[in-house]
Amino acid sequence: MDLIYLRMRNRVHVQKNQQVRLKDVAKFIGDDEQVKKIEEEVLLTVTHEDKNIIIIDLVQVIEAIQAIDQSIEIQTFGPSQTIIEVIYEKQKVSFLAFTAVWLLLFLGAGMTIMNFHVDVSMGEVHQKLFTLITGREDRKPLLIQIPYSFGLGIGMILFFNHFFKKRFNEEPSPLEVEMFNYQQDLDQYVIMNENKESNRHLDNR
Repeated sequence: MDLIYLRMRNRVHVQKNQQVRLKDVAKFIGDDEQVKKIEEEVLLTVTHEDKNIIIIDLVQVIEAIQAIDQSIEIQTFGPSQTIIEVIYEKQKVSFLAFTAVWLLLFLGAGMTIMNFHVDVSMGEVHQKLFTLITGREDRKPLLIQIPYSFGLGIGMILFFNHFFKKRFNEEPSPLEVEMFNYQQDLDQYVIMNENKESNRHLDNR
């Protein structure tokens, strides 16, 4: 009896009308000849009715393997579902719309920073710092405000670990960590919702 180790992938991306094979949704370890035969087995073909998310359960993969050879012994580990995300052709965004959204976000971020500075009386703090350092008063202490403005921008670049497409190191930025956590929660919701739908269909039979 051949022993095959199986581990489901977390999330995979496919194209519309693509044939999804077992190797696309799971990783197999075992006899090379047996593994190659299993990996090339077509599990499903993506259609328009599938929309953009397909959940593949471990049971479906096991059934597909047993349809090839019932004598194969399967040992599983890792996640029990794979999320297939169907990538459709993206619609092109006009340059005018892109510029308008970018400008709106830029102005919104600027207003947020300015309102924060007003709330904490940053202008008065700069004036007092200038008086302490130079011994004279100035309502517009540019000697402090200009370096502070540059420092604020540089600090944000270092904090988010990105300057356009350039990364400074391999450490993920706080934004990337939050996006990862959001994606994990979203995947868990999709899986749980799919399980509820499956149970509802079974109850209606």
